[in-house]
Amino acid sequence: MPNLVNVSYAQTGRSLSTNSMGMRDMQARAFEARASQYLLLKAPPASGKSRALMFLGLDKLFNQGIKKVIVAVPERSIGGSFDQTDLTDHGFFADWRFNPDYNLCTPGGDKSKVKAVQKFLADPNEAICICTHATLRFAFDAVETTDFNDVLLAIDEFHHVSADADNRLGEVLRSIMSNTSAHIIAMTGSYFRGDTLPVLSPEDEAKFSKVTYNYYEQLNGYTHLKTLGIGYHFYQGRYLSAIDEVLDTDKKTILHIPNVNAGESTKDKHKEVDSILDIIGDVARVDPDSGVIFVKRKTDGKLIKVADLVNDTPSDRDKVVSYLRQMKDVDDMDLIIALGMAKEGFDWPYCEHALTVGYRGSLTEIIQIIGRATRDSDNKTHAQFTNLIAQPDAADDQVKLSVNNMLKAITASLLMEQVLAPNFKFKTKKFGDETEEAGTLKIRGFKEPSTARVKEIVESDLNDLKATILQDSKMLQVLPGEFIDPEVINKVMIPKVIMKKYPELSDAEIEELRQHVVVDSVIKNGEIKEVGGKKFVLMANKFVNIDELNIDLIDRVNPFQKAFEILSKSVTAGLLKVIQQSIDAGRIAMTDEEAVLLYRDKMKPFIESHGRQPDIKSAEPLEKRLAEAIVYLTNKRRQLAAQQAATAVSEGVE
Repeated sequence: MPNLVNVSYAQTGRSLSTNSMGMRDMQARAFEARASQYLLLKAPPASGKSRALMFLGLDKLFNQGIKKVIVAVPERSIGGSFDQTDLTDHGFFADWRFNPDYNLCTPGGDKSKVKAVQKFLADPNEAICICTHATLRFAFDAVETTDFNDVLLAIDEFHHVSADADNRLGEVLRSIMSNTSAHIIAMTGSYFRGDTLPVLSPEDEAKFSKVTYNYYEQLNGYTHLKTLGIGYHFYQGRYLSAIDEVLDTDKKTILHIPNVNAGESTKDKHKEVDSILDIIGDVARVDPDSGVIFVKRKTDGKLIKVADLVNDTPSDRDKVVSYLRQMKDVDDMDLIIALGMAKEGFDWPYCEHALTVGYRGSLTEIIQIIGRATRDSDNKTHAQFTNLIAQPDAADDQVKLSVNNMLKAITASLLMEQVLAPNFKFKTKKFGDETEEAGTLKIRGFKEPSTARVKEIVESDLNDLKATILQDSKMLQVLPGEFIDPEVINKVMIPKVIMKKYPELSDAEIEELRQHVVVDSVIKNGEIKEVGGKKFVLMANKFVNIDELNIDLIDRVNPFQKAFEILSKSVTAGLLKVIQQSIDAGRIAMTDEEAVLLYRDKMKPFIESHGRQPDIKSAEPLEKRLAEAIVYLTNKRRQLAAQQAATAVSEGVE
C-alpha cells in the first residue's frame, strides 16, 4: 500500500559539514551551552550526540574543574559509540582517550564492574569511564554519594529515566542532583516515554538548560538521502503469512519482530526467525566466527547475509554483535532480524528499510527504529519505515484492541509527519501589519507565549506534548472526528491533557500552549500552495489565504482529521465500518464543558441555518451530538433543581 507520509529533503549538506573544531551543526550548538551544570540534549539519531558529549566532556575536564566523566548507556552494544576517538586531527584541543580497563560495556558480571567503578572513582589519574545504566545503578549503592562531587555524569538515551518513585535510575539521578556538585548531560532522541510518566519532575526539569536539534534540520542537511517514506501494511491471521509482501531482500533491512507478549507474536521467537529464513530461501551455512547466516534466496539463488539478534545465547549474540560493530562495507550484511536490540544507538548507515511487526506504543521507540534507516549513506537516496499491523476482524474478540492499535499507529505516523516537517514560527498578526518574515506565519487573535516556561515548552517539548495528546485514551476515541465538533477537541479535550501534563501552568499559559499545539498541528497537517503570488493553506479540505488566518478559523478544524482520511483510503468499506462501530461503542460520554460549548457557540448558528432544533435521530453525527447536548443540559438542570429543592426542604425541617 502507498506511504502515509512522504517527505523530501533539500540535501544541503549542512548537518554533516564541520566547523574549525571538527564539530557538526548540532555539536556546535550543544558546545555553546557547555558552561551549563545540567544540560538536556535532544537530537535525532545520527546527529552526532556521542561526539557532542566528547567535546563537552573534554571541555569540562580541561576547563571547568571537572575531575571525572562517567558515560552511562542503556545496553553494552551502545558503548562502542563512545570509544577512543581522534578529535585533534579535526581542530579540537584534545582527543577522547581513556584507559580500556574502564570501558565496562564488555561481557562479565555486575560485581566486577561495580568494583571497577569504585576503583575508577578513587583513582586520581583516571578521567573517563563508560558503563551501562545498570552498572551505574549498582555502583551508586556501593559508593558514597559525595564520590560524585566534581564528576560529569552523562546519561545516554535519557528517556529510560522516570520521575516515578520506582524508577531506580531516576532515583539515582535525583540524589546526585540534590546532594553533590556533579554536572549532568542528558541525551535523547525523544523525551517522550510510552508509559506517560514524566522523565523529570517539573522542579528538576527546570534546572536543565535545553539544546534541541530537530529531525528536519538533521535530514534536510544530508548529502545523499533525499526522501523518507512512512507506511503501514495490514494483514489478517499470522504476520508470517504476510511478511514476504513487505520484505524486500534487495534492500538493506532491519526487521523487528514483535515482543513475545504482544498479540502479533506466535510466542516462539526462535521459530519465527526460522520461518522468516525459510520464506527467503534455504540456509546454506552459518559462519562459525561471525555467526552470520548465509541464505540462498529462492528467486535467484543469491546468497543473502542475515544477522540473528533474536538468538539470546550470550556466546552467539556476542559474535554477531562484534561482527556488526566492525562492518565497513555495504556488502557485509543484507538483513538484520531483531527483537529488542538494534534500536537505540545502533549504527548501520547502509540500512534502507526499517520493517517493524506490530504497533509500538512509544513515540520514542518509533523514532529510534526509523532512525536506523535515516543515516546518510551513498548507497541510498530513499529511506523507508514500514509497520506491519494486524487488521481488525469483526469476529475476533480482540477487535477493540486491534482498532486501538491501528489508530495509535496512524496517529504516530501523523505525529512523525509533523516531526519531520520544517518548523514554523507563529506570531500575532496585528492590524495593518503586512510584513512577511521567512518561516513565520502571522495569525489574528493568536496568543504568543507570555512566560519563559511556555516559550520553553513550545521550543523544546512541543512534539512530546503532541505525543501525549495523541496517546490519550479519550482522544483516540474521537480522532475520526465525525461526531465531535472540532472546537470541543481543541478547546475542551486538548487543554485537559495539557493541564494533566503541566499542572503548574496557569489558565492563561494553558490557553497559549493549547493554541500553539492546535495551530502547529493544523498547519503541518495541511498543505501550503502558492498561486498568483499569494499563499494558501489547505485546512479541512478548503484552501485558505494565509493572510486571512485567524485563531477562530483554525479552532474550527480538527487537527487530527487526517487520521480518519487515512483510514478511509487505507482499508475496505467493510473494515472501515467495523472500525467505526468499535469507536462508536467506546466513544466518550458528554462532559459539562462540551455541552456548554456546543449550546453556547453552535446551537444558534444551527437553528438560523436550518430553521429548526437539531434532531437526535439525525444521521448527521454533529447534529445528533448537538441534540444530545440539549438533552444533557436539560437533565443537568433537572438534577440541579431537585438538589436545590431537597436542600430547601432539609433547611426548612431544621
